[in-house]
Amino acid sequence: MQLYNKLSAEERAALIDEAGEDRLTISFYQYHQIKNPSLFRDYLFIHWDALEVLGRIYVANEGINAQLSIPAPRFNEFKAHLDNISFLNGIRLNVAVEQDNKSFLKLKIKVRKKIVADGLNDDTFDVTDKGVHLKAAEFNQIIEDENTILIDMRNHYESEIGHFKNAQTPDVDTFRDSLPIISESIAGHEEDKNIVMYCTGGIRCEKASAYFKHQGFKNVFQLEGGIINYARQVEDEGLENKFRGKNFVFDHRKSERISDEIISNCHQCGEPCDTHINCDNEACHLLFIQCPSCAEKMQNCCSAECVEIISLPKEEQKKRRRGKVVSNKIFKKGRSELLPFKK
Repeated sequence: MQLYNKLSAEERAALIDEAGEDRLTISFYQYHQIKNPSLFRDYLFIHWDALEVLGRIYVANEGINAQLSIPAPRFNEFKAHLDNISFLNGIRLNVAVEQDNKSFLKLKIKVRKKIVADGLNDDTFDVTDKGVHLKAAEFNQIIEDENTILIDMRNHYESEIGHFKNAQTPDVDTFRDSLPIISESIAGHEEDKNIVMYCTGGIRCEKASAYFKHQGFKNVFQLEGGIINYARQVEDEGLENKFRGKNFVFDHRKSERISDEIISNCHQCGEPCDTHINCDNEACHLLFIQCPSCAEKMQNCCSAECVEIISLPKEEQKKRRRGKVVSNKIFKKGRSELLPFKK
């Protein structure tokens, strides 16, 4: 019985090309008490591998957080499978605004302590006592209220390329870092302000809204389905789009455009740009914004040092990396001092 991915990304990409089918990129989450996450994880892998699902999925005692892709012709089959799982029956699926058949190239289902790392002691508050969910039209209306404080619950590299107008965008590396900063910024407004939050797909707001209600805030709201769902509702209902720029996503696409406005700049030359890449030096893999001109000049690298390294033979590069631990916090490393125009 196969319980883990056995194909390389290159092999999977070739199979996707050979199949010639469009794939849908989808995300969803659900907080639910799962008694045996490891058993549930294996159950999902067996069924989803058979459905040709690819993606990154986290399972924990507190629920599931899934970002994945599936062949479009098998969507209904996949949805029927979810509906047969009691706590996922009728779950809202956020379908990406921009599709890419190779958004994911492996199926990875991992058991974690939490589906979102938040640093909170969950025993101190009820995570199901969450804020009021707002659809796009309601969200557009409330963020224009002078008594509203709008908060972006995402990290610096996400909000840098796109956010709602007038939103607070904490300069943080992780969701865990944002909570104390936001608490300080809204202190004293427990009863007189609307605390309205948004994130990519809604999962961070789900936990944060319950946390702030526990802190005594009376009027707590969150954008239902996050930016992904907002963009679809705006298009389907002909609403005003109040989001500026791109929405950062955690797959090979790295972002999807929500509006034509470019609000960020190339980290190397300062020209308007909102295209994230990872440095071609595998020992670096830094996430940063790079324009086409700098990409050509710097060979898709973040620094002259990395350009020098990638010019070496592959075996020499591997030798230099050997024995060194490369942090997987590649998004945090976007603060490199070698990027003169990083905001």
